[in-house]
Amino acid sequence: MKQNMNTHSSIINLTSAGLFAAMITLTTAYIFHIPYGSNGGYIHFGDTLIYLAAVLLPRPYAIAAATIGGGMADLMTAPMWTPATIIIKIMITLPFTSASPQILTHRNIAAPLLSMLFSIGGYFLAEGILFGSYAAALISITGNLIQSIGSALIFLGIATALDHLHIKQKITQLET
Repeated sequence: MKQNMNTHSSIINLTSAGLFAAMITLTTAYIFHIPYGSNGGYIHFGDTLIYLAAVLLPRPYAIAAATIGGGMADLMTAPMWTPATIIIKIMITLPFTSASPQILTHRNIAAPLLSMLFSIGGYFLAEGILFGSYAAALISITGNLIQSIGSALIFLGIATALDHLHIKQKITQLET
């Protein structure tokens, strides 16, 4: 019986991770995709979905959704960024927790700030390496900051609504 429940839960988590990866890809690459600067960068809200995956799914599934979704978006729009994006998307999932029955825990409210630091710092380093100039990479900080703040605000709004709907409890009921 326990083996059956674990298999059922794994199927739900794997399916959810696949759906999140697809939504992250589309939202990052095409939906509200706003190019900026000469470095191939763009503002998107795919990170909002990464944050949601990180609070709704167990960590390995959230990381898979984030890296597959972000990596696929970069492969389709700016392939040179793919290796950096995969590492950065792993890092931005780590501050979040899915262990609480609520989405908006103290940790998950602070997590977007830490994720913003990982994202801005990671892309700054990547751009300096890719283009051979950290001075030029300074220009991208503004766009990365705007994207991170926008993603954080949208995440907090959606998370508030999902907590009012008791979505975490409903997910737990599905898994049993």
